[in-house]
Amino acid sequence: MSEETTNQQACGGKKRAMLAYGLVQISATVVSAVSLAAIAVGLCAVKQESRLFNGCVETVVAEGRSQAEAVRTCNGG
Repeated sequence: MSEETTNQQACGGKKRAMLAYGLVQISATVVSAVSLAAIAVGLCAVKQESRLFNGCVETVVAEGRSQAEAVRTCNGG
């Protein structure tokens, strides 16, 4: 009877450890997913801003200014 109690206690400790490990892994996966989503949104915003900037440069160059002047103008300076 003593051996059964000891085995049950040892098994209970392993179950808790495995449960804790599983929770840590799930938490890490959720954090990774949220981080990747944030990066994707940030890259989308950068891409949109890049399109606007390139459009501005093309418009200013079409008016007859140089590339350097167009970049300076589109940067706000």
